[in-house]
Amino acid sequence: MRPSVLDSIFAPVTSLDGVGPKLARLMQSLLVRAPDEAVRVRDLLFHLPSGLIDRRRRGEVATAPEGVPVTLTLRIDRHQPNPRGTSQPYRVFGQDETGEIALTYFRAQPRWLEDLLPIGETMIVSGRVEWFNGRPSMVHPDFVSRADETDGKALVEPVYPMTAGLSGKVLRRAIAGALERLPVLPDWMDSALASRHGFPSFDAALRAAHDPQDGKDLLPEALPRQRLAYDELLAAQLALALARQRMKKAKGRVLVGTGEKEKLLRAALPYTLTEGQTQVLAEIAGDMASPDRMLRLLQGDVGAGKTVVALFAMCIAAEAGAQSCLLAPTEILARQHADGLSKLCEAAGLRLTLLTGRDNGRARAAKLAAIANGETDIVVGTHALFQEDVAYHDLGLVVVDEQHRFGVQQRMALQKKGQAPDLLVMTATPIPRTLVLAAFGDMDVSRLMGKPAGRKPITTVAASLDRLPEIVQRIGAAIDKGERVYWVVPLVEESEKSDLMAADERARVLRQFFGEARVGLVHGRMSGEEKDAAMADFKAGVTRVIVATTVIEVGVDVPDATIIVIEHAERFGLSQLHQLRGRVGRGSKPSSCVLLYKAPLGETAKARIAVMRESEDGFRIAEEDLRLRGEGDLLGTKQSGLPAFRIADLSQHGELLAIARDDARLIVHRDPDLKGGRGEALKTLLYLFGRDEAVRLLRAG
Repeated sequence: MRPSVLDSIFAPVTSLDGVGPKLARLMQSLLVRAPDEAVRVRDLLFHLPSGLIDRRRRGEVATAPEGVPVTLTLRIDRHQPNPRGTSQPYRVFGQDETGEIALTYFRAQPRWLEDLLPIGETMIVSGRVEWFNGRPSMVHPDFVSRADETDGKALVEPVYPMTAGLSGKVLRRAIAGALERLPVLPDWMDSALASRHGFPSFDAALRAAHDPQDGKDLLPEALPRQRLAYDELLAAQLALALARQRMKKAKGRVLVGTGEKEKLLRAALPYTLTEGQTQVLAEIAGDMASPDRMLRLLQGDVGAGKTVVALFAMCIAAEAGAQSCLLAPTEILARQHADGLSKLCEAAGLRLTLLTGRDNGRARAAKLAAIANGETDIVVGTHALFQEDVAYHDLGLVVVDEQHRFGVQQRMALQKKGQAPDLLVMTATPIPRTLVLAAFGDMDVSRLMGKPAGRKPITTVAASLDRLPEIVQRIGAAIDKGERVYWVVPLVEESEKSDLMAADERARVLRQFFGEARVGLVHGRMSGEEKDAAMADFKAGVTRVIVATTVIEVGVDVPDATIIVIEHAERFGLSQLHQLRGRVGRGSKPSSCVLLYKAPLGETAKARIAVMRESEDGFRIAEEDLRLRGEGDLLGTKQSGLPAFRIADLSQHGELLAIARDDARLIVHRDPDLKGGRGEALKTLLYLFGRDEAVRLLRAG
């Protein structure tokens, strides 16, 4: 049960004065990520200002600049009501020592204006000044107050991120109402840490963050924001540490190979393992030999040879008498893994089964029987691997490819299929260290450095779309010589919102130049069979150019493809550009990547393209991406399993994240059930930041 102390801020926003269903719907679209989640008072508390209006600097009537917000001190002289039955505005005249100004109101009630701006009173008035025929006017001032009732604070107004239809005034009023509801919460922060950093209490930090007094208070390094960011990061890291504890609790098993199949596998490889592969394989084998469960993330750049490392791990499991499964995010990838591994498995005496959602009838029944009775050693597939009717004979190792497509919940679902199986997750998306901590704080991490021998560097060039005819001509010459080309476009079909060339349209144009039979097409709207057929034709050389959306971003392997053209490169993130570039340079021939962009380029797009031309190091590129655009949607997918933070900014708060991770692990070590005084306060923190799942794990033991 959620602690009752949080009830006041977990109430719906409609419980606040002046917030009805219509406003609640607008706030929902602004404040809540999940469309089916109710917007609560808490969501307003965590919506921090992004700017401020400072009216403390006073101006004078005679020198008030046009169209710029200015704050004036005026004595109110007279009212000029609008004549009845006309559309004339109501004017109130005020003056200072330098001149007179008209405060202009349309469709305002005379009685209201007489109360607002009494004759003879000295008032503080703020708004934009317009000049007509040498006379100044301020239409609908945005701030009016008696001079003797105005303190400096009232003249500073926070500005919040907004959505269409919601006014700043209404949102500020709702947030003020939410702050009135803020209860006194137990302090979950380590007191030594708080004093070392000079952090205020949670309550004081939240109130200060909503009441900025100057631009410095809006920066991520402002102490109130740092305190709130730390709380959010600690909640996330504690949730991961509890998940890790739960997964480690189920005792693992010792998986030690005999070396017989591994010897055959090494002999079947057309190359020797790199130093990097040997090193991470030793780390994995060490984990598997331990009675504790393996929870390891294997990070390797595009083409670093992670799949082969995973195959050796699965080989160890088979030698120890256990089954393994390899989970891929798409059917194209699952089939590719199965095709790529089958020859090596055959040579080593390992039995492999491919299981996807496309299997049905007798074929599926036969595969399920082979998995259930232990006739197969390795099962490769998609989400189909953790459906209810899939029963394993003895699942000892789970390998998840492209981990960022699966969250913690899916990792746990698959592991329920065996007796506490070891878990190895892999990603070819280089992830900056801070994001690794944020998303995979429950795991040990291996980095696979270097690339297999024989891989050639990729030449990267950038060209404006104005040079499209020249690029097409060069591609034509390359395919006449037998080269194979990826052509990537960002959209599937023409959209009213965008002038981007669609995949269908681009394929149609290229077919006019290269011939109908030489240009294939693959995009996300096609069925699995259609995608497979298109990729098979490209791999076999039936088609020479494949026009594709980012469906080919992850893992697709055609060693003979040597050129990739990325259209509208300015629309892609750095990590995604790097992923796409990794589709070429997989064979022994020199390869090229052409980044086509629409001029003129913005500063961020320029910086991205410069980094792509300078470096092929995915880890450097990932750090640059984080610096250029924050963690946002860094992995190019909304379903990334990455936590979405409301307050913390990983590009700015990386150091706090590392401290939060250490703090969370220490907490779980000292008080694994969160039963102590600080433990109870930490449960409140978990609920506050929406980490209810972690508390449920505690209850489930």
